[in-house]
Amino acid sequence: METDIRYYRRRACEEMSAASRAVTPAARERRLYLASVFLDRLKALDAPLPFDEKDGARSAFAWAGAKVAGQA
Repeated sequence: METDIRYYRRRACEEMSAASRAVTPAARERRLYLASVFLDRLKALDAPLPFDEKDGARSAFAWAGAKVAGQA
């Protein structure tokens, strides 16, 4: 059985990949929102994030949060 942490990490990665392939801006925003939901759940569990700032990589929280923050 897959653990919660592994599931949330996998789903966040899948949604980030889907967002990068999205055809329309609306589809991209939906995917980024879903990725942020899974990343928030990982953060709540104090789990290491799949997109930490290592080797110059930009944090997915910063990337997804910047786009989704305007939505309420």
